[in-house]
Amino acid sequence: MPPHAALSPGRVAVITGGASGIGLAAARRFAALGMKLVLADLRQDALDKAAAELDGATVITVPTDVSRIEEVQRLKERAYAEFGEVAVLMNNAGTSPGGGPFDHYDRWQRVLGVNLWGVINGVHAFTQAMVDQQTPGAIVNTGSKQGITCPPGDTAYNITKAGVKVLTEGLAHALRSIAGGQVTAHLLVPGSTFTGMTARGRTEKPPGSWTPDQVVDVLVERMGKGDFYIVCPDNDVTTDVDNRRILWSAEDIIRNRPALSRWHPDYAEEFAAFLAAPSPFRSN
Repeated sequence: MPPHAALSPGRVAVITGGASGIGLAAARRFAALGMKLVLADLRQDALDKAAAELDGATVITVPTDVSRIEEVQRLKERAYAEFGEVAVLMNNAGTSPGGGPFDHYDRWQRVLGVNLWGVINGVHAFTQAMVDQQTPGAIVNTGSKQGITCPPGDTAYNITKAGVKVLTEGLAHALRSIAGGQVTAHLLVPGSTFTGMTARGRTEKPPGSWTPDQVVDVLVERMGKGDFYIVCPDNDVTTDVDNRRILWSAEDIIRNRPALSRWHPDYAEEFAAFLAAPSPFRSN
């Protein structure tokens, strides 16, 4: 299947959090497709190292704190001044940890600023200009399964990724409603992925995790299919298990179970049986 029309030679991709992890893997893949790149990240030295890995690609780097709208607007201005257009915006910058419901207030501020406001700022700064180009385009926002099933532990992080999901759903609907519009929106939801943010001091990838390149392979394939929700499995969690976890979480509301009942001891046996039962989902 051919890739999304925006992923074409000579077109331009802007990637936040582009100096490492999934962002850098996307940069490598887009460069291999013949695209020009605008990489944004906090530190210039990290951006320089990333650009050096993209030998032969056309790359500019822009140090950017995505939590500040003026810096994201400057990123947009640099991209358009250099290349005159943007085909792909990948709002991928992220940070962790945040905090529990009533602790680590300072970390709450930072994680909401980067993970949620960073995506809001990207959408506000770039979307109208991309629509006005009247050429195929795509906005990819990096979410998380923690923003869908909301496991206990890091409530602040979960909130940011739940907000990214809701924002991207609204963006997709708005873009679909533009007569003649050619820009699509996509929610990338990685599984367990070994990156600098998730390594937590480890130097070797855990067997259950995917590499960032595997995530980007799925992203490109599913964008080509026109998918909005791009939920990635990993080596431990299948798509069927993901689907069951998501369904169970939604049914907490429908069945009036305790919040986050999947982790409630009174529901441990019922949830285990739910996972073990024949799949309620038809295969794609």
